[in-house]
This record gives sequence, C-alpha cells and structure tokens, in this order.
Amino acid sequence: MSALHTFFRGWEYFILIYFAVLALIYAFSAYLGMRSVITYARDLSQVGLKDLLERDFYKPVSILVPAYNEEAGIVAAVTALLGLQHPQFEVIVTSDGSIDRTVELMIQTFELIEVPSAERRLVATKPVRRVLRSLRHPNLIVVEKENGGRADAINAALNIARFPLVCAVDADCLVDAQALIRASRLFVEDKTVVGVGGTLRPLNGAVIRDGRVVDVHAPEKWVERIQVLEYARAFFTSRIAWSRINCLLIISGAFGLFSREAVLEVGGWWSSTVADDMEMVVKLHRHYRDLHQPYRLVSTPDPICWTEIPSDFRALRRQRHGWQRGLWEVLWRHRGMLFNPRYGRVGMIGIPYLWLFEGFAALAEAFGYIYIIVSAILGDLNVEFAILFFVLAVFYAVLLSELAMGIETLLLTRYSSFRDRAVLFIAAFVEYVGVRQILTFVRAIAIFQVRRYRGRYWTSERKGIPSPPNLSGPEVAPSPEAV
Repeated sequence: MSALHTFFRGWEYFILIYFAVLALIYAFSAYLGMRSVITYARDLSQVGLKDLLERDFYKPVSILVPAYNEEAGIVAAVTALLGLQHPQFEVIVTSDGSIDRTVELMIQTFELIEVPSAERRLVATKPVRRVLRSLRHPNLIVVEKENGGRADAINAALNIARFPLVCAVDADCLVDAQALIRASRLFVEDKTVVGVGGTLRPLNGAVIRDGRVVDVHAPEKWVERIQVLEYARAFFTSRIAWSRINCLLIISGAFGLFSREAVLEVGGWWSSTVADDMEMVVKLHRHYRDLHQPYRLVSTPDPICWTEIPSDFRALRRQRHGWQRGLWEVLWRHRGMLFNPRYGRVGMIGIPYLWLFEGFAALAEAFGYIYIIVSAILGDLNVEFAILFFVLAVFYAVLLSELAMGIETLLLTRYSSFRDRAVLFIAAFVEYVGVRQILTFVRAIAIFQVRRYRGRYWTSERKGIPSPPNLSGPEVAPSPEAV
C-alpha cells in the first residue's frame, strides 16, 4: 500500500509541474500578445485607407469561399465580400456539392451565367460540374463541384484564382471592409511574408447593417459568451505571441491570407483532415525550412473577421471534438518535425508545445479531476494538491480570460457598454464551473477517436448572416482588372 501511495504522490507532483510550466508559457504569451496589441492600438490603427492606397500598400487578392448548404446566409456573405474596400480583387465561391438552394439563390441574386471552364488542374480536386460568372459583378465567379470537403472546395477555387494573394474565407463570415488592404500591406512591407492571419471574433451578438458589423454586444446565451472569451484568449494572448517568434502554427480557416505561389508549391490545402487550416501553416513552415529560404507567417490584431459560433452546447461539443481530432491528424502527419533541429524554433519549440500541451493537456486535466474525485471518495484526498491543481488549471485560466477581455474592451474599445463588460467578466467564471470540465473530457475522448472519425466534419445549423434590405440596388463596382 505504501508503494502505491508513493506512486500516486509522484503523479501529483508530475501533474502540478505540468500545469505550472503551462501557466508560465501562457504568461509569457500573454505578455508578448499584450505588447503587440498595445503597439497596434497606438500606431497601426492610425493608418487610414487613404494612406494605404496612396502608397500602393496592397496586392491584388483572390477570395476563396467554400460553401456547403449555405442558403441561410450565402447571399449576404457574398454581397459583403463584393463591398470590400480593396482596389483589385475577385471572389470565387465554390459550392461543394450543396443539396440546398445555395447555387440557385446566387444565380437569381447575382445574375450568374455558365461560362467555359477556365480551370487549371494545378491542384487535384473532385470533378467540377460547371463554372458561373456574374453579369452584374465581373469579379464574382461561382464553381459548382462534387462534394469533397472544405479543403477540396478551396482547392477548386485556387485552380481558378488569378491574383498573387489568396484569401480563404468561410461562407458564414463577415470581413471588415478594410481587412484585405490592411492584411495585404504586410506582404508589401516584408517580401518574406507568405501568410497572414487576422483576428477572428464571434458574430453572435453583433449588430449587422447592410452586411457590416456596426456595433458589438455580448451574446444572449452563456454558451456563446464563453466562446467570446475563448476567441479573445486565443488571438490576443496566444497566436500573436507565437507569431512574434516565427512559430505561429495556425492561421484560422475562417480568414487567412496567403501567397498563392507558396500555397501551390506545397500542393494546396490537405483535404483528408478537419484541420486543413492548421496543416497548411505547418506545411509552409516545413517547406521553407527544408529549402532554407527566409519566410514569415504572421498573426496580427488587424484586420478583423466575424464568424458565427455554435449557439448550443451540443454543437460546441462536436466542434471541439473535431478540433482535437484535427490537431492530432496534423501532428501525426508532420511527426518528423518533432524535436528536429532542422526546423529551428518550429521543430524545437512550436511543434513540441503542440504535442505536450495542446495535444495532451486535456488528458492531463481530465486525469486531475478524476484523481481528485476518486481520492475524495476513498478518503485519501491530498487537499494541498487539489488546491494547487485548481489554481494552476482553473483559476489561472480565469485570469487569462479577464486579461484578454481587458485587451479587447480597453485597448481595442470593443464591447463599450458597461453591461456587456460585466456580463463577459462573469462569463470568465461561469466557463470554469462545469463547462470547461465537460469540454475537457470531450477533447480527451477525441484523442482516442482520431482514426474512427478521421477527416469527418460535423455540421451544425446556423442562422446565417442577415441579408441587406436592398440586394437589387446599386451594383458594387468591380475591380478594373477583374473584367
């Protein structure tokens, strides 16, 4: 019995050390992220659209929009994209075997006609049925193809894209009007930049007018409010920090801007995973490290993309289950990078972090909860361990949530009303009273189901983006080069 007692006490020390190291990493990330946001709030936000245009701080962009059964919001989403403030761009929407009225609505609204396919088989995809072009907006192209998944749909659009930058945007997202020009300027300022990720924010609770977010409020449901905090943590205290040391390993699939040439060099998006966005970034790191060429992958607080998040707990569980499976699919595919000095900081710091702390954190935390419960039932609870575990695994995360919301509400001046700030402040505590624990076990279980559900997407019902009241009004001026 004494040996067993010693064994479990050793596990207690291991778990505490594990979460103490993780807390230190989070603290350092938060520090770097906060510094970057402060710099942005002070300097970059003052760079106006007129300044960027006058200095030619932009590149032409092909916007790639995968769509599967998006009839609820596809018209509003495409209308908003056509209204982006960028001198030269095209929008390529790929209907990935939709069985609803997605294509029919676009044909009616944008006066689409079938044209001879100009597809170049640069990247292999499922067969394309037809290509349509808008009579009202010459820079709008719609591709209709057999179902092959999100990445396959993006690749089909990539085959048609003509411009040096490509921007993958989900069909349920709203992109800020100046997002493209502010992101593309980074490629002009630094020729080694091959990918840029902006900040993703929840659309739920936002006030939308004419396809634009004009005000932001805390969502009505607690499950949505909790996700507001998660997104703030991810973008303001994590991704920006990893970007600072050129170890950024994910650019959100909802909005990511890439060099078209770089994407084609690595074979486009991988269609056999639910984490094609992360896999693209890891693949780019690997490609340029193998070639010993300078490159940068950047995350920035500017620009902003708004996305609809799960509004019920069932959809949220399925989303997080998919994210965890996707993480392991990517890690296993690129396992040769783990602790490989050939890949520099990415191989020695970034990839190991994903394996040790993103991949196994759910297992470690779930074990901690189970261990505390079982120990309490058996009357052998180590109170000191229980307190330290909750401080490191739970209370510390609450502090990070509050820091992230402070960055967003004070430095970036979003959620301006006192009520919204108070609600989100409370949500940081609500998240860790049951919700986090359930999602932790969902993620832990997902680790053992990677092979069973490999590459499987679970879709959820969405409300869609509200359509502007006058879609038949004045046309959006196309870019001159798009004719």
